[in-house]
Amino acid sequence: MSRFYEIEPTLDNFWRAIILFGRNSASYKFALAHALYDLSFKKQSLISLEELALPYAEHLCKHLNTHPKQATSATSSFLDKLKLYNQGVTSKEEMLDQTVRLGFNNVIDAFHNVHGGEIGARFFLDERKESQGIRLTDDFFRLTEQSQFENLRKETNARWRLIESAWENKLSNRLMLVEYEETDSTLVGVNEVKRVSVTSARPALNGYQKGRCFYCYKYISTVSGSDECADVDHFFAHRLKACDPTKPIDGVANLVLACKNCNRGENGKFDRLPSINLLDRLYSRNEYLEAV
Repeated sequence: MSRFYEIEPTLDNFWRAIILFGRNSASYKFALAHALYDLSFKKQSLISLEELALPYAEHLCKHLNTHPKQATSATSSFLDKLKLYNQGVTSKEEMLDQTVRLGFNNVIDAFHNVHGGEIGARFFLDERKESQGIRLTDDFFRLTEQSQFENLRKETNARWRLIESAWENKLSNRLMLVEYEETDSTLVGVNEVKRVSVTSARPALNGYQKGRCFYCYKYISTVSGSDECADVDHFFAHRLKACDPTKPIDGVANLVLACKNCNRGENGKFDRLPSINLLDRLYSRNEYLEAV
């Protein structure tokens, strides 16, 4: 899976590799990523564990309120402390103290590891022994200046929601059937009993396409209403569902993000059948979807 970032070794793709392909035994990496997004405006390199603890714990607490399972392990003393805070049993000060003591034991060490090796960029250095915190690197600050940075926040939350839904349904996230609901542009997880809204379609797909149109590679946006906002396109046209409603035309593997010009411009794709070259490209993209 290293080809995901080796083909285009940019900072945003290194970051995406962490979010998309890093180990998913718990949701801590997502909370840490969101905490770093929140603190990026300070433009300070050294972040103490006390500073990091507040946004980190708040993101976890928010997700625990709606999705109590945030790890694959049966028990977690740290998550139990956060649940007690959500229930009003412990104070905010106690919750933050527990976060500093327990919350970063593994995630800081593991954050940059993808498929057994360290990613090719370092976004922070572990200085817990020297300074009781982490030090953000120049690569992180360069990442914040890129046009894709705001997309990364949405992509991280979309990935978090997908993992949560898989855990709640006691499924491997690679086996969960995910379909597109065109009425509200969301992805839904499907099991034998119910359909559950997973996340918005655009940010969920955008990371796997590295923020680019599937057809022309132009940079796209996931911000609804913006001029650059991508269309969600059925690679094999949606009207084919009329031929056989059992075919997974709405499945996530048949969905791509396309700029408006490629999807419905003067020379857009519309309902035309895609070329063999594009089919090969979809196959490669879908290998990333499977490698989770």
